[in-house]
Amino acid sequence: MAVFYIGSYDIVDPDEFQKYPPVVMALLPKYGGVVLASDTAAHLVEGTARTMNAIIRFPSKEAALGLYNDAAYQEAKRVRQASTKNISMVLVQEFGGAKKG
Repeated sequence: MAVFYIGSYDIVDPDEFQKYPPVVMALLPKYGGVVLASDTAAHLVEGTARTMNAIIRFPSKEAALGLYNDAAYQEAKRVRQASTKNISMVLVQEFGGAKKG
């Protein structure tokens, strides 16, 4: 079943952060990931706004974790962690709806 990566964080070093997206975009096809949303100007409805909010669909939890653990992603992860704060990254399973039966 598909999973959705939902990431929210504050970008504190925009120049350094610019190194991050190209690496992720290059790795997504390898793991079947598709960016569904990526926004630095999301509309706050409740809670605390972050400067980056993204949703990426993966075909499985294993595929999402494959990208996260890929050797080619490790430097990009370091860049993201150094250039952001208040990071929240979760994998959420696709909603299957009510079971028929």
